[in-house]
Amino acid sequence: MGDTHLPSTEFDGTALDDQLEAEAEAKLGAPAEPMVQLLAPDGTLGTDPMFSAYADRLDAEKLRGFYADMARIRRFDVESTALQRQGELSLWVPLTGQEAAQIGSGRASQPQDYIFPTYREHGVALTRNVDLAELLRQFRGVSNGGWNPKDTNFHLYTLVLAAQTPHAVGYAMGIQRDQKLAAAAADGVPGQPAEPKAAVMVYFGDGASSEGDVHESMVFASSYKAPVVFFCQNNHWAISVPSSVQTRIPLANRAKGYGFPGIRVDGNDVIAVHAVTEWALEQAREGNGPVLIEAFTYRVGAHTTADDPTKYRESAEEAQWRAKDPLDRLEKYLRAQGLADDAFFEQVRADGDDLATYVRKTIHDFEAPDIRTAFANTYVEAHPLVAEELAWFEKYSAGFADTAESDTKPAAAGERAAR
Repeated sequence: MGDTHLPSTEFDGTALDDQLEAEAEAKLGAPAEPMVQLLAPDGTLGTDPMFSAYADRLDAEKLRGFYADMARIRRFDVESTALQRQGELSLWVPLTGQEAAQIGSGRASQPQDYIFPTYREHGVALTRNVDLAELLRQFRGVSNGGWNPKDTNFHLYTLVLAAQTPHAVGYAMGIQRDQKLAAAAADGVPGQPAEPKAAVMVYFGDGASSEGDVHESMVFASSYKAPVVFFCQNNHWAISVPSSVQTRIPLANRAKGYGFPGIRVDGNDVIAVHAVTEWALEQAREGNGPVLIEAFTYRVGAHTTADDPTKYRESAEEAQWRAKDPLDRLEKYLRAQGLADDAFFEQVRADGDDLATYVRKTIHDFEAPDIRTAFANTYVEAHPLVAEELAWFEKYSAGFADTAESDTKPAAAGERAAR
């Protein structure tokens, strides 16, 4: 292949490990730098020598939008949990407590960026204009997905732990090659509009960080300076395993071993998350390689509705984190700065209730898929074994129909007399 297909891994004759380490530390300081936080739990806004400039770009409308997004997705989460408890969903994966990490990062992305979620990124889905009712198709068991990723650049949920990280790096390397080819084709053509540069962002949890897929993905991403942002939501619990068992150092520090920047940000501070993610995506789009973001947050509820967190963690720990609630701290700031009043917050609550009503009604209208399509889509061409299995299934199903018919058919005169 020519040099328009593969990016160079040479670094101007400088030793690779020394240069990458120097670049990472020049951008972010020493790896022992404290967690980036701008909005404190009491609602006061602090400063950061690097990221305050990004926060200054946020006007009152955007800040109110952050709050509205977080409140809507929390209301959606509550409704979805209720739907599962009522038997309308087979399973639900709550996100309460992680709203700032998801809304802040999702709103920092641009339409041309491509997002790879796990199975809990409902807030990110909201920022990418995914219909939240359609998102529930998979959890209702009527679809393997629910939306078309091509419409939103938001990939389908991945239930296999960390499997999306290699996919994300591969996609990012594809973007890298496409942009290089496009630049070569446009070179010397006057008036040729430049395509907006794109990056990939991939989400995973602290538990998934121990998977080999994540390690392999970061090796590839670093080697080829792939335009990808690894976004780890460290919510402290991989089901019942605490994050202290996953790692003995801040997860963000792992990035240095791969030769790219790692940042730990207060995942309950939507302003800081947005600022850090905006910077990281800029780095990726401009060809500076990957970035690892560790959003330090907390899963307030259960891992899924099949989980009982009271079996493995203390209520005092939950109470401690509830005091750092991402919605409460932003509301305090908006009120203190005169950027939102009671009418705004009442309207947000009403909008959340409207969303819940829409979601509940819509999922009830979902049609169950015909299971015969599973047989039809097994192979591209007809296969005799599949045809045999389909015939067995149809005969089996017909038996239930006969039983139901006999149960509802009026009894004959003799049968009625015997009863």
